[in-house]
Amino acid sequence: MTDGKDAAAPAARRRFWDRAEAVAQPEGFAVQLDGRPVRLPGGAALRVASPALATALAAEWQAAGGGAKGGEFTPSDLKLTRIAGTMLERIAPDRQASVAALAGYAAGDLLCYRVHSPALLAERQRQEWDPWLDWLRARHGIALAVTYGVMPVEQPPEALARVRGLLESLSDGVLAALGVAVPALGSLVLGLALAEGRLSAEQATSCATLDERTQMEIWGYDAQQAERLAALGRDVADAVSFLRLVDAKGGESVPPAIDLP
Repeated sequence: MTDGKDAAAPAARRRFWDRAEAVAQPEGFAVQLDGRPVRLPGGAALRVASPALATALAAEWQAAGGGAKGGEFTPSDLKLTRIAGTMLERIAPDRQASVAALAGYAAGDLLCYRVHSPALLAERQRQEWDPWLDWLRARHGIALAVTYGVMPVEQPPEALARVRGLLESLSDGVLAALGVAVPALGSLVLGLALAEGRLSAEQATSCATLDERTQMEIWGYDAQQAERLAALGRDVADAVSFLRLVDAKGGESVPPAIDLP
């Protein structure tokens, strides 16, 4: 995600391998390029516990650069690898930093900030956002306060403590996926619903972009805004793909999204 300012695109690199594959090892499943291990920026080998994730990572490397030696690729072609790298090199050594960063989103969760007008948007916020705050309260005993306008609302200390406890119970892989999805959505609530299979990537993105989509409906289509929302959706989809693979032992770790009762 970007802050809307121009940023230099990552430099393209030349593909130097013919074959990428997942290889079973005593420590897990490694990704190798022509028999050589893939190493992350910090030097760690790209090795995961899930065979399904390892297979997906190898497929990502196999496709990079057009699938032929000499083709150009960028880090954006290796989205699952980037999340796996975060899991292995940033979260595993220091889980508390990731827990604290994610918990911070509960203090200013998108779903807690509402408008009085336009009336169309206010009603849609109530209809689409209230059920997820209700779900969080019923499922995890976490009750977040809602406010109107831009002034921050102070969330109950007990709710924030429960949020931290919940995040601390999650695996490194789930924290890594949430580290992508939650900032994109602006909502820890929606991120947790994704992690538990209550929302699909498309549903979560639609919910998080309610304000922007309604404004375009009222004022007219904005191509730049539409592209920003599409990029947001791609980030969330990548996070969900990782969630469904990271703890899998031959099947999906996250069940399909289901409707609220």
